[in-house]
Amino acid sequence: MTTPTAITGLSSDELEARLQQLGEPGYRAAQILDWIYAKSAVDFEAMTNLPAPLRKKLSESFIIDPLSPVEGTSSGDTTRKYLFRLHDGRYIETVLIPASPALYGERSDRYTLCVSSQVGCAYGCKFCASGLDGFTRNLNAGEITAQVLAASRQSGKKINNIVFMGMGEPLANMEHLLKAISIINAPWGIGIGARHMTVSTSGLAPQIRDFADQPLQIRLAVSLHGASDEVREAIMPVNKKYPIDKLLDSLRYYNSKKKQKITFEYILIEGINDSGEQARLLASMASSLKAKINLIPYNKVEGLQWNRPSESVQENFLQTLTSRGIHATLRREKGHDIEAACGQLRLRQERQEQAP
Repeated sequence: MTTPTAITGLSSDELEARLQQLGEPGYRAAQILDWIYAKSAVDFEAMTNLPAPLRKKLSESFIIDPLSPVEGTSSGDTTRKYLFRLHDGRYIETVLIPASPALYGERSDRYTLCVSSQVGCAYGCKFCASGLDGFTRNLNAGEITAQVLAASRQSGKKINNIVFMGMGEPLANMEHLLKAISIINAPWGIGIGARHMTVSTSGLAPQIRDFADQPLQIRLAVSLHGASDEVREAIMPVNKKYPIDKLLDSLRYYNSKKKQKITFEYILIEGINDSGEQARLLASMASSLKAKINLIPYNKVEGLQWNRPSESVQENFLQTLTSRGIHATLRREKGHDIEAACGQLRLRQERQEQAP
């Protein structure tokens, strides 16, 4: 049986063409998209300005939401994590994060959504839960876009920023990623500006160059997590193929094409990458690229050996960076108490289903 097409993965022109194939006027596309993106409709029967025969055709040919919510958890700092089931029985996670800084329980009127791009991950970072069960498949554009709609609908919050930092390597799914970005950005779609979207990569140097050539001014974050090849390679296998020198070459190319500053994401792991030497090397690297640094204390993952450094070590690492003129921030608690590190809810759900 063929799975119906998710409208959240179609451009306005594509939907118009599909409607014409069904013998319907193309102008109906704008009405349908308005119902989905402006009015948050999840049922074709709610589209009361469409003729009943068209609503029937739509329900037979398309789906609005390709995600089924399974679980949602909230933390003391109002971070919310959602687990969604896909049509093939796989699971993905999406995390809604309040504006920073935010005190525990404090309301915030700005929200960032951390979106997944793949089921699992093939890159095997040693500290990450997303790749513990390996890579299954890419998400299509409809499944990526639908995460934004579903999280907004379930939370009742307006999403202001999108970060592609959830499960998977976004630049390894470039085609579907770029299509989803175009739909999220479009005035007929979700309407989030390009400068309010960030794509995070583990360091795929050729794809960074391709991404730099894209016209939209999307921000780029690099999951660095080690300032020398020795340290980075120990926790990030991708560094064997694209060592730091190759990565930096691609980032210099990105800088030549884009106005936005690159951000280095750096998870602080006790005894691995939290030394003063690593901080000094990181500062030098950031200075050469005029990059910002986001320090993230490690979120503990069941089954992995890593721990977060003490608060004093975190603060000393930050001080080493800022004393050298680097724009650096230390992320405070965001979802540590709800297993917000990528992949943990999905891993737990799949292992429960596999248990005898």
